[in-house]
Amino acid sequence: MPELKQLDAGHAPAVLAFELANRAYFAASISDRDDDFYDQFADRHSELLADQEAGSCAFYVLVAEDGSVLGRFNLYDFEDGTANLGYRVAQHVAGRGVATATVRELCRVAAARHGLRSLRAATSHANAASQKVLAKAGFVPVGPADPADLGGKSGTWYQRDLAPQP
Repeated sequence: MPELKQLDAGHAPAVLAFELANRAYFAASISDRDDDFYDQFADRHSELLADQEAGSCAFYVLVAEDGSVLGRFNLYDFEDGTANLGYRVAQHVAGRGVATATVRELCRVAAARHGLRSLRAATSHANAASQKVLAKAGFVPVGPADPADLGGKSGTWYQRDLAPQP
């Protein structure tokens, strides 16, 4: 059974393998990460961990039983109980409810572990799969997204208020 884990230094090789294996798949629906991202991955991974340690964001990976990464789920730009959500799942598990189930779980984690009260996510108009995930996970459209937020593509911001945790 896949497990949602907070990103740590030990995840670096599996995350890089996930990114490389799915690069073309991701580029079909979201902006491609340039070669520098992959060439400087170790430094970028360390920067993410430092940002996470500082408390301005939280990064998660969905890890399969064999240790491979099935998805990345990021909470970033924490401010006044709100954070932005970004995610991507491996092509071989796409369309199977993995992203929806994990986004729902991350909503619970965001409230319980990080004290967040709402999450926002932007997706392009062309990314129907992401729109479907967000709707199924309880997000509602709240307004247009600036193309600068979506790699030059037009889109919509979605938001979900998180239930208080007992």
